[in-house]
Amino acid sequence: MYIIAGLGNPGKEYMGTRHNAGFSCIDELADKYNISVDTVKFKGLIGKGIIAGEKVILVKPLTYMNLSGECIRQVMDYYKCGIDDLLVIFDDISLEPGRLRIRAKGSAGGHNGIKSIIGNIGSDRFKRIKYGVGDKPKGWDLADWVLGRFPKELYPQLRTGNENACMAVECILSEGIEAAMNKFN
Repeated sequence: MYIIAGLGNPGKEYMGTRHNAGFSCIDELADKYNISVDTVKFKGLIGKGIIAGEKVILVKPLTYMNLSGECIRQVMDYYKCGIDDLLVIFDDISLEPGRLRIRAKGSAGGHNGIKSIIGNIGSDRFKRIKYGVGDKPKGWDLADWVLGRFPKELYPQLRTGNENACMAVECILSEGIEAAMNKFN
């Protein structure tokens, strides 16, 4: 069983923001595989289903970004899933909007949601899909940038990014992380 967590902030005021790229990818997976992510449990929204022949739990933490690890830890503990069964999707300002970078492990790189996960599970050795949201313009505050919305002209790029993220998840589950990195990085 795999836990696939998309990071973001709960609430309508955060829908469509750069920081909610992980939530958007979970929504895309849920739509594609007819998985209802509507059960409130473990400080998050969860849904169970099958992707690429594998049982999955889709997770959207409701703890706000900086405390995402609390939810992830509880889900991992309850379902007795190890670090190899965790895949996290989150926003990355170092990538162009809609671009992906897949990693088998790594540091938080300044991302507070990832920092929280590492702190709560005690390891940085989990699979991840970084979803590009673009770098902040000079003079902008980082929080204002990631909590801002994408301009409409980027929507086609983001749509492609979401589709690619779904294909990357499928590839990770069916062929492994190395194959996914070779295909999507």
